[in-house]
Amino acid sequence: MQVNDSLVSFPDAKPFISSAGFTMVPVRMVSEQLGFQVGANQSGQTVEVTIKGKGRSITLTTGQAQAKVDGKAVQLDSPAQFSGGRVFVPLRFLTDTFGYLLQWDAANWIVIIGADGKYHAPAWYAPKTSPVISTAKQYMGVPYVFGGSTPGGFDCSGFVSYVFAKNGISLPRTSGSMYAASGKTVSSLQEGDLVFFQTSGKSSSSPSHVGIYLGNSQFISATTSSGVKIDSLNSSYWGPRYIGAKRV
Repeated sequence: MQVNDSLVSFPDAKPFISSAGFTMVPVRMVSEQLGFQVGANQSGQTVEVTIKGKGRSITLTTGQAQAKVDGKAVQLDSPAQFSGGRVFVPLRFLTDTFGYLLQWDAANWIVIIGADGKYHAPAWYAPKTSPVISTAKQYMGVPYVFGGSTPGGFDCSGFVSYVFAKNGISLPRTSGSMYAASGKTVSSLQEGDLVFFQTSGKSSSSPSHVGIYLGNSQFISATTSSGVKIDSLNSSYWGPRYIGAKRV
């Protein structure tokens, strides 16, 4: 996030996307960055927050989907939340209330508040990543379905073959066939490599699971327990089951 041309620092409480799809931000950090005074009164896990400045007064309470702006009730897109010692509110509520421009730079995953009424270029640019990885991450959380090969539900090889097909690369349908017939074997991993595992408890070198390497010892795959998710190659579960990688 940035305000005008300056990035906002979030040392202990980062913005997140709510289950309803709204950007939630720590209200004190953002409001103070915009020049407002913030007060809070906590009772148990409920916090009442007041924001004052520039002729406006806001009162909101965690768990409630309404706030009072200059004494009038205003509906929030998503209720204020208390998490990790911080109160989070929908970012658009703050910008709309105070009449600020709000930009979303999808290429760099950064929101820009134009507190001066002007549009601004991003103050931070996301590192370039492979299109395969960008595609794979779009399906985070898609549930596991045995034999699944669509965004309605994936199994491990269905997910990998679907992602690569979206990028113009045809792969065999099963993890065993991918391991046997696709690309070349590599030992030094790069982003986009296929990583293979034997999860059936057998001693066979034929894989039963496949994922896509993301870098920094992480990979993404469709798991039976949690659907499409990111895991570490060095975890206590996946590390002992890793059998090799292919580059296509």
